[in-house]
Amino acid sequence: MNKSTHFAKPGEVERKWVLIDADGATLGRLATKAAMILRGKDKPQYTPNTDTGDFVIVINADKVKLTGNKANTKSYWRYSGWLGGLKTESFKEAMAKHPERVIEHAVKGMLPKTTLGRQQGMKLKVYAGPEHPHMAQNPVKIDLEA
Repeated sequence: MNKSTHFAKPGEVERKWVLIDADGATLGRLATKAAMILRGKDKPQYTPNTDTGDFVIVINADKVKLTGNKANTKSYWRYSGWLGGLKTESFKEAMAKHPERVIEHAVKGMLPKTTLGRQQGMKLKVYAGPEHPHMAQNPVKIDLEA
């Protein structure tokens, strides 16, 4: 019996495509599920220093919701680097302009801040409506409540 721990190599990881419907889903719960799948933590061969995760497609990003009063008080900041270059926008403004970025921001905040985390974040595909161009990959639809 081999008593050594198996570490997954980048070439031996089988990737699948996962579809998540964000219609009526809470933003934080959706983001944690997507981040866990992107990192590969739902697989038995999870290795922290290797990208073992799957591709994630999120549809209906414009129908995601927040609980409580966060829809009115949550704001997103970005800074240009110049004096007075702080730009803020509320959650409602961000959802009206680009609802995909709201989910991308939430998920990427839950990934590691390393080159591996950026590589895992590139496997996230978010679309505002119900259509997506990844039907050829045969994505498996998962339920967020499970």
